[in-house]
Amino acid sequence: MSHVKSRDIDSMNMEQRERRLAELKEELLQLRSQQALGGSSADSGAYKQTRRSIARLITKMNQGQKE
Repeated sequence: MSHVKSRDIDSMNMEQRERRLAELKEELLQLRSQQALGGSSADSGAYKQTRRSIARLITKMNQGQKE
């Protein structure tokens, strides 16, 4: 659920983007705590994917402000 595609972000309004960003940040926090406690290796790519989705969202939000 952490992966957010660029075209999905384009279809969101600013409120939806902010809400999704908050959800992803919470998910990243949970992944960090799992990793610190020696969590499962099944979600080894989830941390990286979540970080990239957050970056994608922030980039699109900043582009929207410049327009």
